[in-house]
Amino acid sequence: MKFLDLAKVYIRSGGGGGGAVSFRREKYIEYGGPDGGDGGRGGDVWAEAVDGLNTLIDFRYQQHFFAKSGQPGMGKQRTGKDGADIVLRVPVGTEILEEDEETVIADMTEVGQRVLLARGGNGGFGNLHFKSSTNQAPRRANPGQEGVERTIWLRLKLIADVGLLGLPNAGKSTFLAATSNARPKIADYPFTTLHPNLGVVGVDNAEFVVADIPGLIEGAHEGRGLGDQFLGHVERCSVLLHLVDGTAEDVVADWQTIITELTEYGGALNEKPRVTVLNKIDALSDEERAEKRAALNAVTGEPVLEMSGVARTGLVEVLRALRARIDADRLRLRADTEEPGPWRP
Repeated sequence: MKFLDLAKVYIRSGGGGGGAVSFRREKYIEYGGPDGGDGGRGGDVWAEAVDGLNTLIDFRYQQHFFAKSGQPGMGKQRTGKDGADIVLRVPVGTEILEEDEETVIADMTEVGQRVLLARGGNGGFGNLHFKSSTNQAPRRANPGQEGVERTIWLRLKLIADVGLLGLPNAGKSTFLAATSNARPKIADYPFTTLHPNLGVVGVDNAEFVVADIPGLIEGAHEGRGLGDQFLGHVERCSVLLHLVDGTAEDVVADWQTIITELTEYGGALNEKPRVTVLNKIDALSDEERAEKRAALNAVTGEPVLEMSGVARTGLVEVLRALRARIDADRLRLRADTEEPGPWRP
């Protein structure tokens, strides 16, 4: 399945049906009178977050979604049929934006969450509605209310616990393949990963989701390489796993490149907890490992872990460090959402 995380969609709710102008005329009935019914209501346009989707590819082949209009009213006090609603089924983690691509209409973060995007028009009143003691034969009816037409953007941000960061060929896909059942493409050339991959990782009887995004290069915020278009997929993560290629000549410069791109991207991404790992240690001597780890410790200000995705060494320690950060973030979120109890002296 192809991956698509941004789609432009045109929606329109249904218009209301017009009211009817009708009079009752039946044999042997002396007094008829108005009996025109009201028009039916137009259908709404909804968005619903569903399980089992991880791409917006369906919206590449269909961009227009129009709800049905209500039927006009009829004689014998019959109301027109309401128009059918239409539902846009989107993956969990989809943001719905206005046409300016900045104003957020809704953030679909839970399965089953629904949001009304365009309300259908009301049906018009038939002439029966206007009958009064002074106007017993009204010959007027209201037209139905028009539907709402708008253009929206759908932007998918994958929901994961851990986001993988690093330069191209830092070993992100190898790490994901070594720790989960995911099978991302792995090769010895840059930008092997062209779209985000998700994998479920387990350690100490606990599971969490890891997102691997294409590698960043210097100037990604200006559009170089694949740019920073995929950084939105790690905005929701509890912790970032920053892999540094141990075989690089200057590991500090490589580390600083990613930090600079996170800063230029803006938002709270640069403030998220990070676990920094010196990767590919199986290709280093003991002296090189110690030297490069000490250099990273100095610039990060926190302990740097060591790992080799190919040799599968140090993986458990890295996963445990990630799990500790995830648990801490969940406790913080739980404390923020809980309402304070009554004050007691």
